Amino acid sequence: MTIDPTANAGGSGPDDSASQTRSLAISEHTVALRKALLLGTLAWLLMSVISVVVWLLVSGTPGIWGVLVGAAIGGFFVLTTAIVTLATANSRAATMGATLLGTWLLKLIVVILVVALIKGMDFYSRPALVVTMALSLVVVLAVETWTVMRSNAPVIEPAIFRQK
Repeated sequence: MTIDPTANAGGSGPDDSASQTRSLAISEHTVALRKALLLGTLAWLLMSVISVVVWLLVSGTPGIWGVLVGAAIGGFFVLTTAIVTLATANSRAATMGATLLGTWLLKLIVVILVVALIKGMDFYSRPALVVTMALSLVVVLAVETWTVMRSNAPVIEPAIFRQK
């Protein structure tokens, strides 16, 4: 599928923009990121299930709650970046960068608020939460990085950086 960057230049309304965004989300230049998002999500789910079983055996019900909160925080933090990157794939670099930085700040605020809200509560296992959150971050980042690195996406190198 080819995307014409000028297709919406004189667009007739929001339907054109939405249509272009939808077609971009399935375009060739986002294949690696879409695959990374899918595999990262599957790895996160698998890690979460394994973590639930392990922490159920170690800590009982508080272990399960710790895993659920930790997996939610870790998965939310990492997977949101890939989703926002896909959503802004057709934007200018400055717009994409500003959006990513803005969502990073928003994610940080959400995580701080969640941790502050549950700090004094005892329904969850703190070690289960911390270990699962850290594993979520590492596993998803590793799988996404591996997927993108193994993709056959074309690399565009500006002429200024080419050796003569």
